[in-house]
Amino acid sequence: MTAREEVLARIEAALRTGGTGPDGPVPVLYRTHGDLSLPELLALAASRLADYRAIVRRATAATLAAEVSAALAKRGARRLVVPPGLDIELPAFAEVTVDDGLTPAELDTYDGVVSRAAVAIAETGTIVLDGSPGQGRRAITLVPDYHLCVVEASQVVHLVPEAVARLASAAARPLTWISGPSATSDIELERVEGVHGPRTLEVVLVAA
Repeated sequence: MTAREEVLARIEAALRTGGTGPDGPVPVLYRTHGDLSLPELLALAASRLADYRAIVRRATAATLAAEVSAALAKRGARRLVVPPGLDIELPAFAEVTVDDGLTPAELDTYDGVVSRAAVAIAETGTIVLDGSPGQGRRAITLVPDYHLCVVEASQVVHLVPEAVARLASAAARPLTWISGPSATSDIELERVEGVHGPRTLEVVLVAA
Protein backbone atom coordinates (compact mmCIF):
# COMPACT_ATOMS: atom_id res chain seq x y z
CA MET A 1 0.00 0.00 0.00
CA THR A 2 1.36 3.41 -0.97
CA ALA A 3 1.31 6.35 1.45
CA ARG A 4 -1.49 7.92 -0.60
CA GLU A 5 -3.58 4.77 -0.45
CA GLU A 6 -3.02 4.51 3.29
CA VAL A 7 -4.17 8.10 3.89
CA LEU A 8 -7.27 7.63 1.73
CA ALA A 9 -8.06 4.33 3.46
CA ARG A 10 -7.90 6.01 6.86
CA ILE A 11 -10.19 8.82 5.69
CA GLU A 12 -12.66 6.31 4.26
CA ALA A 13 -12.61 4.30 7.52
CA ALA A 14 -13.17 7.43 9.59
CA LEU A 15 -16.11 8.48 7.43
CA ARG A 16 -17.57 4.98 7.58
CA THR A 17 -17.39 4.90 11.37
CA GLY A 18 -18.68 8.41 11.96
CA GLY A 19 -15.33 10.02 12.76
CA THR A 20 -13.84 7.18 14.82
CA GLY A 21 -10.16 6.39 14.37
CA PRO A 22 -7.90 3.58 15.63
CA ASP A 23 -7.62 5.31 19.01
CA GLY A 24 -11.30 6.13 19.42
CA PRO A 25 -13.43 9.11 18.37
CA VAL A 26 -11.55 11.80 16.47
CA PRO A 27 -11.75 15.00 18.53
CA VAL A 28 -13.00 18.19 16.91
CA LEU A 29 -10.33 20.73 17.81
CA TYR A 30 -11.58 23.64 15.72
CA ARG A 31 -14.40 26.08 16.29
CA THR A 32 -17.75 24.98 14.90
CA HIS A 33 -19.92 27.87 16.15
CA GLY A 34 -19.30 31.59 16.28
CA ASP A 35 -20.19 33.85 19.17
CA LEU A 36 -20.60 37.28 17.58
CA SER A 37 -23.70 39.40 17.90
CA LEU A 38 -25.55 40.21 14.68
CA PRO A 39 -24.11 43.76 14.40
CA GLU A 40 -20.59 42.38 14.98
CA LEU A 41 -21.21 39.61 12.46
CA LEU A 42 -22.35 42.00 9.75
CA ALA A 43 -19.49 44.41 10.47
CA LEU A 44 -16.97 41.56 10.13
CA ALA A 45 -18.60 40.34 6.92
CA ALA A 46 -18.49 43.84 5.42
CA SER A 47 -14.87 44.27 6.43
CA ARG A 48 -13.72 40.93 5.01
CA LEU A 49 -15.68 41.42 1.79
CA ALA A 50 -14.00 44.80 1.35
CA ASP A 51 -10.61 43.19 2.02
CA TYR A 52 -11.28 41.03 -1.02
CA ARG A 53 -12.05 44.19 -3.05
CA ALA A 54 -15.79 43.66 -3.15
CA ILE A 55 -17.97 46.77 -3.03
CA VAL A 56 -20.24 46.61 0.02
CA ARG A 57 -23.55 48.42 0.55
CA ARG A 58 -25.81 48.25 3.58
CA ALA A 59 -29.60 48.27 3.32
CA THR A 60 -32.81 47.46 5.12
CA ALA A 61 -35.80 45.69 3.61
CA ALA A 62 -37.34 49.12 3.01
CA THR A 63 -34.25 50.57 1.28
CA LEU A 64 -33.14 47.47 -0.66
CA ALA A 65 -34.72 48.49 -3.96
CA ALA A 66 -33.18 51.97 -3.73
CA GLU A 67 -29.70 50.56 -2.97
CA VAL A 68 -29.92 48.10 -5.84
CA SER A 69 -31.03 50.88 -8.17
CA ALA A 70 -28.20 53.17 -6.98
CA ALA A 71 -25.62 50.41 -7.45
CA LEU A 72 -26.78 49.62 -10.97
CA ALA A 73 -26.98 53.30 -11.93
CA LYS A 74 -23.47 54.01 -10.67
CA ARG A 75 -22.14 51.00 -12.53
CA GLY A 76 -24.06 51.94 -15.68
CA ALA A 77 -25.53 48.44 -15.77
CA ARG A 78 -28.79 48.45 -17.70
CA ARG A 79 -28.90 45.16 -19.60
CA LEU A 80 -29.20 42.61 -16.84
CA VAL A 81 -29.59 38.87 -16.65
CA VAL A 82 -31.25 37.46 -13.54
CA PRO A 83 -32.00 33.93 -12.30
CA PRO A 84 -35.57 32.62 -12.11
CA GLY A 85 -37.22 33.41 -8.79
CA LEU A 86 -35.08 36.45 -7.96
CA ASP A 87 -37.90 38.38 -6.22
CA ILE A 88 -36.00 41.69 -6.01
CA GLU A 89 -37.45 44.95 -7.30
CA LEU A 90 -35.24 46.24 -10.11
CA PRO A 91 -35.22 49.81 -11.43
CA ALA A 92 -37.36 50.86 -14.37
CA PHE A 93 -34.28 51.75 -16.43
CA ALA A 94 -33.07 48.12 -16.38
CA GLU A 95 -33.65 45.80 -19.34
CA VAL A 96 -34.05 42.51 -17.51
CA THR A 97 -33.75 39.03 -19.02
CA VAL A 98 -34.56 35.95 -16.93
CA ASP A 99 -32.05 33.21 -17.70
CA ASP A 100 -33.54 30.27 -19.56
CA GLY A 101 -30.32 28.56 -20.62
CA LEU A 102 -28.49 31.45 -22.26
CA THR A 103 -25.19 30.49 -23.86
CA PRO A 104 -21.88 31.84 -22.52
CA ALA A 105 -21.63 34.07 -25.60
CA GLU A 106 -25.10 35.48 -24.92
CA LEU A 107 -24.35 35.99 -21.22
CA ASP A 108 -21.21 37.90 -22.14
CA THR A 109 -23.33 40.60 -23.83
CA TYR A 110 -25.03 41.64 -20.58
CA ASP A 111 -23.82 44.46 -18.33
CA GLY A 112 -24.21 42.34 -15.22
CA VAL A 113 -26.17 39.85 -13.17
CA VAL A 114 -28.22 40.33 -10.00
CA SER A 115 -28.63 37.38 -7.65
CA ARG A 116 -29.27 36.31 -4.10
CA ALA A 117 -27.08 33.94 -2.07
CA ALA A 118 -27.45 30.82 0.05
CA VAL A 119 -25.06 31.79 2.84
CA ALA A 120 -22.23 34.22 3.58
CA ILE A 121 -19.25 33.55 5.85
CA ALA A 122 -18.12 36.59 7.83
CA GLU A 123 -14.76 35.15 8.91
CA THR A 124 -13.56 34.59 5.35
CA GLY A 125 -15.61 37.15 3.41
CA THR A 126 -17.08 34.35 1.31
CA ILE A 127 -20.48 34.14 -0.37
CA VAL A 128 -21.89 30.76 -1.38
CA LEU A 129 -24.50 30.15 -4.09
CA ASP A 130 -26.24 26.77 -4.26
CA GLY A 131 -28.34 27.15 -7.40
CA SER A 132 -31.66 27.66 -5.60
CA PRO A 133 -34.31 30.08 -6.97
CA GLY A 134 -32.90 33.58 -6.97
CA GLN A 135 -29.35 32.26 -7.44
CA GLY A 136 -29.58 30.34 -10.70
CA ARG A 137 -27.07 28.18 -12.46
CA ARG A 138 -23.37 28.80 -12.05
CA ALA A 139 -22.75 30.27 -15.51
CA ILE A 140 -24.88 33.38 -15.02
CA THR A 141 -22.79 34.57 -12.07
CA LEU A 142 -19.45 33.71 -13.67
CA VAL A 143 -19.70 35.04 -17.23
CA PRO A 144 -21.01 38.64 -16.87
CA ASP A 145 -18.32 41.10 -15.79
CA TYR A 146 -20.39 42.53 -12.91
CA HIS A 147 -22.20 40.63 -10.16
CA LEU A 148 -24.54 42.35 -7.72
CA CYS A 149 -25.38 39.94 -4.90
CA VAL A 150 -28.01 40.54 -2.22
CA VAL A 151 -27.30 38.88 1.13
CA GLU A 152 -29.81 38.84 3.99
CA ALA A 153 -28.56 39.21 7.56
CA SER A 154 -30.10 35.83 8.41
CA GLN A 155 -27.83 34.21 5.83
CA VAL A 156 -24.59 35.43 7.42
CA VAL A 157 -22.70 33.00 9.65
CA HIS A 158 -19.44 33.47 11.48
CA LEU A 159 -17.45 30.36 10.55
CA VAL A 160 -16.97 27.93 7.66
CA PRO A 161 -18.31 24.88 9.60
CA GLU A 162 -21.57 26.77 10.19
CA ALA A 163 -21.87 27.41 6.46
CA VAL A 164 -21.16 23.77 5.62
CA ALA A 165 -23.89 22.68 8.01
CA ARG A 166 -26.39 25.06 6.41
CA LEU A 167 -25.47 23.82 2.94
CA ALA A 168 -25.85 20.12 3.79
CA SER A 169 -29.19 19.80 1.99
CA ALA A 170 -27.64 21.26 -1.17
CA ALA A 171 -24.43 19.22 -1.04
CA ALA A 172 -25.37 17.23 -4.15
CA ARG A 173 -25.69 20.41 -6.24
CA PRO A 174 -22.81 22.48 -7.65
CA LEU A 175 -21.87 25.13 -5.09
CA THR A 176 -20.16 28.39 -6.05
CA TRP A 177 -17.92 29.86 -3.32
CA ILE A 178 -17.07 33.50 -4.01
CA SER A 179 -14.42 35.46 -2.11
CA GLY A 180 -14.33 38.82 -3.86
CA PRO A 181 -14.12 39.45 -7.60
CA SER A 182 -12.32 36.87 -9.72
CA ALA A 183 -8.57 37.41 -9.53
CA THR A 184 -5.26 35.69 -10.16
CA SER A 185 -1.59 36.63 -9.92
CA ASP A 186 1.35 35.73 -12.11
CA ILE A 187 4.81 34.70 -10.92
CA GLU A 188 5.66 38.35 -10.26
CA LEU A 189 2.48 38.72 -8.13
CA GLU A 190 0.86 41.07 -10.62
CA ARG A 191 -2.86 40.87 -9.78
CA VAL A 192 -5.28 40.50 -12.69
CA GLU A 193 -9.03 40.61 -12.04
CA GLY A 194 -11.85 39.17 -14.12
CA VAL A 195 -10.01 36.09 -15.39
CA HIS A 196 -12.26 33.32 -14.07
CA GLY A 197 -15.40 35.29 -13.28
CA PRO A 198 -16.75 38.82 -12.69
CA ARG A 199 -14.22 41.64 -12.52
CA THR A 200 -16.50 43.49 -10.08
CA LEU A 201 -18.45 42.03 -7.17
CA GLU A 202 -20.91 44.28 -5.32
CA VAL A 203 -22.73 43.01 -2.23
CA VAL A 204 -25.80 44.47 -0.56
CA LEU A 205 -26.08 43.36 3.08
CA VAL A 206 -29.71 43.60 4.17
CA ALA A 207 -30.58 43.92 7.87
CA ALA A 208 -33.58 45.24 9.79
